[in-house]
Amino acid sequence: MTNRVPGVPRVLRTLNDRAALEILLERGPLSRAQISRLSGLSKPTASQMLARLEESGLVVAAGTSAGHPGPAGLLYALNPAAAYVAGLDVTPGLIRTAVADLSGRTIGTYELTDPELRGDEADQVIAAVDGAARAAGLTSDAIHRVVVGAPLAFDHREGRLRYPSHLPGWQSPTLLRELAARLPMPVDCENDVNLVAIAEGRTGAARGYEDFFLLWNEEGIGGAMMFGGRLYRGRTGGAGEVGFMPVPGTPLVRNPEVAQTGGYQDLAGHHTVPETARRLGIEHVADGAGSRAGAARRGTVDPVLEEATAILRRASTETEGPYREVLREFATRVATGLSSIAGVLDPELVVLAGGVFLAGGEPLRALVEAELAELSASQPPLVLGDIHEHPVLRGALECALATTRDEVFDTSR
Repeated sequence: MTNRVPGVPRVLRTLNDRAALEILLERGPLSRAQISRLSGLSKPTASQMLARLEESGLVVAAGTSAGHPGPAGLLYALNPAAAYVAGLDVTPGLIRTAVADLSGRTIGTYELTDPELRGDEADQVIAAVDGAARAAGLTSDAIHRVVVGAPLAFDHREGRLRYPSHLPGWQSPTLLRELAARLPMPVDCENDVNLVAIAEGRTGAARGYEDFFLLWNEEGIGGAMMFGGRLYRGRTGGAGEVGFMPVPGTPLVRNPEVAQTGGYQDLAGHHTVPETARRLGIEHVADGAGSRAGAARRGTVDPVLEEATAILRRASTETEGPYREVLREFATRVATGLSSIAGVLDPELVVLAGGVFLAGGEPLRALVEAELAELSASQPPLVLGDIHEHPVLRGALECALATTRDEVFDTSR
């Protein structure tokens, strides 16, 4: 007697469909024969599958192959218009928004600047999504999912935001529920540094690593952890708040929900660079573009961050003298806190991201790595982040795309 498992053909079809869609996403337009070979399906099965996916709107014809003997073959591609997502990067003076199609290509951007930030936070998010959708030639109803990134911890267990003191107006305990109720598509909220880690893991310096730690240094210090290829948020969403971490030579941070000073932030934040420079006899230095990354993100210029990044860029070109001493001392400060993090997590890789680290560049990275080798039994390799342009926004789009593709590629639905 043959035992039949109900639904097996449907399950196999769904798995084959997803495999083909993933191949098209990664490789671009392919012929039926290429899809058959890469997926391991017979040509008749591949033909049936492509016909089914084309009818469902997930695959489109994309011209014909050429440049080889024999007749030209029809090419198939993932339909980028099968779904759209939006990402938001929220800062005190600016909300930057982008819309991407299913292929990941950004097709519309919009900035909601400070004079336009009227109404409550839900109004601002709605206005930002509407603006980016219009720039993409769409209506907001066409957006399948929105991911909002902000310098906060999102406690999804209790449905509230944590550490909101530096983002005025976002203290509402009902904000997450309001966004879910007022927007026509699913909305996810995520810490901004976590989104940078997602971006670096998907398309940047940490691509191919399952376990890594990202240390962010720009307006503030923050961290993000990826374990087994998955973001670790912690019990209340506060994992990675390393700016509050106790370190030698700085005050303990008490009441971190409202604290502004102390801990690792006081030891290795951007403000310590000009302070060190003045102590070593360096006068005020600013080149007018020192905090391009931070200013572009916030819509404002922080003169201390501008000066710090200008000093670090100058220091990265010097081999001796006071500028080099600034770089060495700052590297020691960074490595001091990082040694505790590395000792606890023992990651495969550490990514240094944010405008401060990028300003110091490879010379700063090498000095931090050398210091860490002396301070920690765990000695992971250190790399600079690859995504320099709007990394939070890129991470928000990548996060929205990952979930949306899981839904859209599941043809059993």
